[in-house]
Amino acid sequence: MYIISGCLLGVNCNYKGGNNRSEWVCDFAKKHSHLAVCPETAGGLLVPRTPAEIKDGRVINNLGEDVTQIFEKGAMNTFNVAATEAVLREEPIEGAILKANSPSCGCGKIYDGTFSGKLIDGHGVFADILKSHGIKVMTQEDGPIE
Repeated sequence: MYIISGCLLGVNCNYKGGNNRSEWVCDFAKKHSHLAVCPETAGGLLVPRTPAEIKDGRVINNLGEDVTQIFEKGAMNTFNVAATEAVLREEPIEGAILKANSPSCGCGKIYDGTFSGKLIDGHGVFADILKSHGIKVMTQEDGPIE
């Protein structure tokens, strides 16, 4: 089973209220067992919502509010749902395809917390949890894969 960011599959759950549909990710999902997720909505954030970025290890929205706990709650909730789903399906979690640069799902690069579009090395909160459990994480920018 793969964990896939719902926004990449066309689910309107991104912070703007839309999605980040990726054709290759949708094609991949048609051929592989998967679970669509959105850690941010799993933490209780609404769609649409105020944009947030990681700065100095904290998730801060563009109003200056620290929303780290909400992002951590959503990431843990999502991980627990995925782990439970893997057991129920009797399938291992083979990997994850997540939304690039996101404060939840970014892997390798994330926005720097200035809301200027600048990227820095780092991982989103959910991607970090997956990686800490040995789950291979990639983004839609790393594909397509078979």
